[in-house]
Parts: sequence; C-alpha cells; structure tokens
Amino acid sequence: MTAEAMGGGEALFSEALNHLIGNEVPRDLVKSRQLFRAAMSQGHLEAAFFEVALAANGTGGEPDWSLALETLRQVSTRSKVAQSQLALIDKLQLTDDGYPAILPKGEVIGRDPDVVLYPNLISPEECAVIATSVRDILEPSQVVDPRSGRLVAHPIRTSAGAVIGPTRENLVIAAVNRRLAAISGTTVSQGEPLSVLCYGRGEEYRAHVDAIAGECNQRIATAIIYLNEGYEGGETLFLRSDLRIVGRLGDVILFHNVDKDGLPDHGTAHAGLPVRAGIKWVATRWIRARFHDPWSSRSPY
Repeated sequence: MTAEAMGGGEALFSEALNHLIGNEVPRDLVKSRQLFRAAMSQGHLEAAFFEVALAANGTGGEPDWSLALETLRQVSTRSKVAQSQLALIDKLQLTDDGYPAILPKGEVIGRDPDVVLYPNLISPEECAVIATSVRDILEPSQVVDPRSGRLVAHPIRTSAGAVIGPTRENLVIAAVNRRLAAISGTTVSQGEPLSVLCYGRGEEYRAHVDAIAGECNQRIATAIIYLNEGYEGGETLFLRSDLRIVGRLGDVILFHNVDKDGLPDHGTAHAGLPVRAGIKWVATRWIRARFHDPWSSRSPY
C-alpha cells in the first residue's frame, strides 16, 4: 500500500526517503520531492526542512531560492531552529537567487600557488551552524582499502570528519556555498558537498594535493573555512612557498589546484600541521571544473 493510500505525513515522509535513497524502489528524486511536499502539507516538520534544502540545491528540479526561503518562513512559525536560521539569512545582503549582492574582496597572501584570504567572510553564527550540523555524524577519517574494499584509517589525515549532504544543506549552509561560488567565479552546482573536519591534539592532515589524478571533472579550486580559533598549532602550510596560515574565525582561503592547462598542479601541495592544544574545526569546499552531482558520490544524503 502506498503512502498516499495509507495517509498521514509520517507515511508520506517515509516513502519520500525511500525514493530519495533508492531503498527498495529505484531512486527517483522528482518523486521524492513530490512526497516531501505532500508530507509537509500534512504538517510533517522534518519534511519541510528537507524541502527547504532540496529546493535550494535543486534536487529533483531546478534550484529555487525563493521557494526555499518562503518554505523556511512558513516553518519558522513553529520551529525555533527555523527562526534562528531565518534570522541569519535576513541579515545577509543576497540576490533573488541567494548569491551575495556585494562581492567581497580578497587579499593575495601567497604566491606559487596564489592563495587569497577573505577575512571574516563567514559570520561566527554561520560557522556555528556548519559545525553543529554534523555533530551527530562525525566519524574518524577513513578511506576504502582498494584490496579489501573495507574502510580503513585514512593514511594522511588523522581527524574526525563528515560531509554535509544535500538534505543537510539548510538555507544558511546554502547561502555559504553560494558565497564560496561567488568568490571563486564558479556556480554553486560545481561544488562538492561541504566537508567538515575536526582535529584534536596531535591530529593533522599530512601533505597532499586536492586535484585528483586522471579525473575528467577536475577539482579546480579549494575553499577552506576556518570555523573556530583559539587552538595551538594546526597551521595550514603550503610546502613550496613555506606559507603558513593561522586561520581566524570566519576566514576563508581560496586557491586553485590546476595549472593553465587544467592539469593537477603539484606545487599546490599543502598540509594541516598537527594541533598542539585545543580543537581545530574547518570546512572545505572542493570546486569542480563543471557541474558535480552530489548524489553520485558516497556522501550521506
């Protein structure tokens, strides 16, 4: 029996999730959106939050910032979380599609590679939203062992991490992603889901490049958001230039990962040095050369 036949917002929401993730039915993002809206019309609060996120990022249709914003306003009448998110959004100067109305200026702080700093680009409140949005899904950094197919400890990154998948992209995070697209001269659809990392004492991200060897839709740029300050160590080090960056709360750095021919530039090798005391939080947005489908990766929904 379908959710429509059973009736009730919870049944509709459950069926929407099944179509969203392809559980027992083929994945159908359009159908999923229809069911989320139906559940929302019956007062299902979580379905309404899903609709806000999916309308903003264009899952199951074209991105529609106005629809997402109007839905959030409706939800805010019965949710303090929605009220808080709406208050943050209303403070921002945004275009009708959620991009910043005024393009912030950055400062080149490093050469070879060029590294551009955007001080205080993200507000403390927005940083808190990003960090708290993944607290329930943080896991030790892992990769898939190519021989066994099992998850094993990450060989170069010791930290806890999580990815903000499409349904977790509340409107505050959606606005942040659009700001990162604006400073990089790209569209928001080129960005991978925002990746959040939390480093405790002694944890680090050893030297690496963000470009992916042999990838046809290359990671052309990286934006790193510093979500907190007050820890010791943890500097971002660019090896070739010996540039060391101590990020402050809300700072963003932007750099490109490819050369003029679009090939991986190994001169962009960088590291997150070990944290000596405290906890370091950052969020990374890897930006592709073309549209990137967030549903094609292993990222959680």
